[in-house]
Amino acid sequence: MDTQVPISFLDLSPIIEGSDAAQALENSLNIAIHAEKLGFKRFWLAEHHNMPGIASAATAVAIGHVAGGTSTIRVGAGGVMLPNHSPLVIAEQFGTLESLFPGRIDLGLGRAPGTDQTTARALRRKLSSDPNDFPRDVMEIQKYFSEPEPGEPVRAIPGYGLNLPIWILGSSLFGAQLAAHLGLPYVFASHFAPAAMMQAIEIYRSDFRPSRQLKKPYIMLGFNAFAADCDEEARYLQTSSQQSFLNLRRGTPGKLPPPKEGFMEQLADEERLSLDQTLGCSVAGSVSTVEDGLQEFVRRTKADELIITSHIYEHAKRLRSLELISQSKIWKHQQG
Repeated sequence: MDTQVPISFLDLSPIIEGSDAAQALENSLNIAIHAEKLGFKRFWLAEHHNMPGIASAATAVAIGHVAGGTSTIRVGAGGVMLPNHSPLVIAEQFGTLESLFPGRIDLGLGRAPGTDQTTARALRRKLSSDPNDFPRDVMEIQKYFSEPEPGEPVRAIPGYGLNLPIWILGSSLFGAQLAAHLGLPYVFASHFAPAAMMQAIEIYRSDFRPSRQLKKPYIMLGFNAFAADCDEEARYLQTSSQQSFLNLRRGTPGKLPPPKEGFMEQLADEERLSLDQTLGCSVAGSVSTVEDGLQEFVRRTKADELIITSHIYEHAKRLRSLELISQSKIWKHQQG
């Protein structure tokens, strides 16, 4: 029996070889408009710093750009890397976004820096951070969005009293435990770190405590999906993402490269194994192949929602991939 779930889209505003950040951000808006028409539930952008191939570092600004050019799709952060920021500043930024685009903004929070240690220092981040800082910062943000108590000395303006959904992001068991304890929706980064996925899902669901925001567990899982008119073309398009991940692992991050024929076959066994493990939650193929891959993944994980990412070099091919994915029977379309 076919399972239907909402599908969302995660974008990093990829800067492709031969192009620049301005074009990447314009492409993000164009994809978001396309995703909205197709019935995607959310369009999220992620915070990364000092990455030549990613244009979404100023995540709140990029969200405003996308939200301003769309009308119904939810737009949010997948996520804001909270150790880089003051909780008050994030509450003010996202309070402003929610005030401008009411009922359409999501705030996903992660505890990784989203960069290297040198850049983290440039972000004014304390590298010797307390592991308890992240839970405290999340709860501080929750406080800023609630109604202030009489005599409250600091308020987020805009921010306080707004019904802004907060999500916890993670790629380990820590995020699952925190999301369960706080009664918040949880997103697992299975699209690039799937090793602990099933254990994290089990912990989150078994330990979940209902909260004012959420009465029962809700989990969204990352998944890489590349669709084309035939399996061979889709696997060819996927090689841009594979090259990019491998370059990152080699310590030589760069712009998103064009696809490369026979790329996987040219790799050493250890590099091929590394990619297979890192990008294990992926599917590339025709509509039927992608549909089978998504169905198997949802049946295995019982995900409440999927958030797919699809780093394809040619913008038109990326739009086409989204169109084909939307034809899958697993798709629970959103009504705009």
